[in-house]
Amino acid sequence: MPRRRTDQERPQRRKAHHQAPDDAFRCVGCRLDVPAVAPGTAHRNHCPHCLTSLHVDRRIPGDRRAACRGRMAALSVSVRQDGEWLIIHHCQSCGELSANRIAGDDNALALLRIAIRPLYDTRLPVSALLAL
Repeated sequence: MPRRRTDQERPQRRKAHHQAPDDAFRCVGCRLDVPAVAPGTAHRNHCPHCLTSLHVDRRIPGDRRAACRGRMAALSVSVRQDGEWLIIHHCQSCGELSANRIAGDDNALALLRIAIRPLYDTRLPVSALLAL
């Protein structure tokens, strides 16, 4: 997995009142306890084991203002021009899509499974993907 370049840091808003750094939460997907501190990002927004998330942020990462609170499944990955990977989540309740930065402790095998999904999905023509 390509590492992101450290010379161009993306600014993030720091957590002030949302969650203490030593708090943990239970994943709605795999039911494992997840630490709130995530290496490489200021806002833990998904489980590092199964990549499942909750629909809690509305516009800004860490704002916790979404009223939906639905389960968000990892749908795909996207790569920015600087090499940073994003997980595309799909809300099972309202259908909204969101992009979340990967964290340093995310399961690499789970990320690769999502990344190669278009290559083995029979509903997508491989010839169209190779033409891109």
